[in-house]
Amino acid sequence: MKYLFFGTPELAAIILEKLIKAGFIPEAVICNPDKPVGRKKIITAPATKIIAQKYNIPVWQPEKINLQNLLKYDTSRGRTTCHNNKYDFFVVAAYSQIIPKEILEIPRLGTIGVHPSLLPKHRGATPIQTAILNGDEITGTTLYLMDEKMDHGRIISNLKSQILNLSTYETLMRKLAKLSADLLIETLPNIENKIKNAQPQNEAEATFTRKFATEDAFIKPEDLAAAIQSGGKAVEIERKIRALNPEPGVFTLRQAQGKLKRMKLLEAEIVDEKLKLTKIQVEGKKPIILS
Repeated sequence: MKYLFFGTPELAAIILEKLIKAGFIPEAVICNPDKPVGRKKIITAPATKIIAQKYNIPVWQPEKINLQNLLKYDTSRGRTTCHNNKYDFFVVAAYSQIIPKEILEIPRLGTIGVHPSLLPKHRGATPIQTAILNGDEITGTTLYLMDEKMDHGRIISNLKSQILNLSTYETLMRKLAKLSADLLIETLPNIENKIKNAQPQNEAEATFTRKFATEDAFIKPEDLAAAIQSGGKAVEIERKIRALNPEPGVFTLRQAQGKLKRMKLLEAEIVDEKLKLTKIQVEGKKPIILS
């Protein structure tokens, strides 16, 4: 089966590598451009690009995805598959760009979206963070047939997964990425029949997530003090620490050397209904593990 893989971050890279190892090798990987990362602004390749290069798979990194650019890219490799509709399907997992409808409809069978939630719950960009913030006990992953609306198309298949009380964004993301890859590997051999039997989502049950900004991750010093001393907002802050690290990164402000400095709240736990910080990092210092 011939397909293109669209995806950029680690979640997509985990899925991509498992697909490759299972014999589902894409014709090419399409991801976002390299970008500066960290304080030193080092130009860094997306996680999916690194995986693709490891297995000698062509990579394309458009600033903006559109049909004209895709056709040019395909033709530049001596292929005319986009024109002749010879791709069987596309797989999209956390691509980080909106893909136009005319691209989604290129493959013979359509485009398979991978979403780390049980759709129609938690549509949008932050389903994993939102599940942790809400205190959900169950989440999962969904394969669906993409259309022009966000996370809206008919459901091909899904799998449930438990959210443990200690789950962080990174641990839950990796768990759901592996689950998504396993579901794809199980589904793809019979994909035509699965797509024929795909079911519409129940719009009455749809919920939506939003992107989180720096201000969403700020903890007021007085709220942090109350959570530590009396338990006020302890659960809310502990969930934020698990959900919003490493991005946008949970922090507060505290006095140090006569001025306000940012203090990252990296890890915490609930002890006797109160918040206990277990790992912090003061601005300009290395992370500290608290006993």
